[in-house]
This record gives sequence, C-alpha cells and structure tokens, in this order.
Amino acid sequence: MKLHDLSPAKGSKKDRKRVGRGPGSGLGKTAGRGHKGQKSRAGYSRRPGFEGGQMPLIRRVPKRGFTNIFRTSYSVVNVGDLSARTDLEGTLGPDELRAAGLARHNRPVKILAKGEIDRAVNVVAHKFSKAAKEKIEAAGGTVELLDPPAEEEAPKPKKKAKAAKKEEPKAEKKEAKADKKEEPKAEKEEPKAKKAAPKAKKAKKEEAKADAATESPDEPAEAGDEPKAEAEAADEETTTAPPEDEEQGQ
Repeated sequence: MKLHDLSPAKGSKKDRKRVGRGPGSGLGKTAGRGHKGQKSRAGYSRRPGFEGGQMPLIRRVPKRGFTNIFRTSYSVVNVGDLSARTDLEGTLGPDELRAAGLARHNRPVKILAKGEIDRAVNVVAHKFSKAAKEKIEAAGGTVELLDPPAEEEAPKPKKKAKAAKKEEPKAEKKEAKADKKEEPKAEKEEPKAKKAAPKAKKAKKEEAKADAATESPDEPAEAGDEPKAEAEAADEETTTAPPEDEEQGQ
C-alpha cells in the first residue's frame, strides 16, 4: 500500500475550510491571500484566460478553418455494435437504437462499417456508409433510408439574392443613363428642324416667284407700279432743269 492508495473511511466527514481564524490553522491573518495586490482585495474576480497582461494562450495559438453553422451532427452506430447486441432483433430504427443506448437522442442516426456483422438485421436509419450497406446486405439483412432531417436542408443563399438586388439598380442606372443620352440628342435635333423649316419656306417662295416670271414675261406692269414710274420721271426733270436766277443774269 502507498500513500496515494489511502482514502477516508466510508461515511467519514471532513470539516470545511475556515480561514482567518488564527495562525495555528495556517490560514490566519491574510487568510491565504498574501500581502497586497489585486488578488488580495475584496471583489476581485479573475477573467478566464487572463495571464496577468502577457499575451494569453488563446491568442498565441494559430487559428485554422471555420465552424460550419449549418453542419448536421449524426449519432454514429457501427455495424459491430449491432452484431454485439444479440438482444436486438427484428427491425432496428432510430427509436430502438436510442432505447438500447447505442444512439444519442435528438440527433439523426448514421450507420458506419466498423466491425463485422454475422446475422441478418433490418436497419432503418437516416444515413448509411457504402461499406456498411454492403456488409448488412451481405449478412442477409436489409437497409431502409429515412427522409433526411430538416437540418440537412441547406438554407437559401443570401449572397446571390443580394447580388441580384445590387444588379437591378445597376441595370436601372444604365437604362437611365442611356435615356439621358438619347434625350439631349432629340433636343438638339429639334432646333435644327426648326431652323430648317423657314429656309424651306423661303425656297418654296423663290421657286413660286421664278415659276410666275417664266410663265408671263410679256405681261404689262401692274397698276400699282405706274405711280412709281411717274414719280421717278419727275425727279429726273428737276435735276436736269437749270435754276431761274442764272437765266435772268445772262
């Protein structure tokens, strides 16, 4: 027998630890807290992972990978476990396996191929490995696959929806830009058409005058032109006639 083999007798009780009750107990005066410092003060609580200010272990260790929040955790049952439990007969489903203590509660069941099976068993589970299925069927048993649990259904990707939402405004912006570019072009073309309209009218008038002149070149002048001709003849006579004072002097 060694010291580490010794243990208190059954039914014996040990007095609870009482601190600050004199030096004879070994926990008097400072009551095991030592002199001064943060740990000796009342109300001190140590934060988990705190190492006095130095870089804590959780930050010193490199990190890899990530945790998949959509992962489905299965309760694993091996073929060898089914073979060892001779008391289990007939159809073995998740409820029977849980009742026998082979599977955990509130988890889908998965059958794996570790071990050997030498008797026919009808197994019903959520998932089977290829090797486990072959072993059960080779022993004369059957395999029935249950519907996958609701947790296995992958959620709809949100990023694609966001990307689609982002693409919609982009397409709208492009259309708006194209419309804006087309509008000034139409506006520029409108004044050009307005400027061209009076020119066309003038050209039409000139063509009409030219046609009228070619059709009647020998016709007499209109009645409104006669007074103008008489006035021009009178002006010529006044300019050519000498003044009366000069005639009298001669």
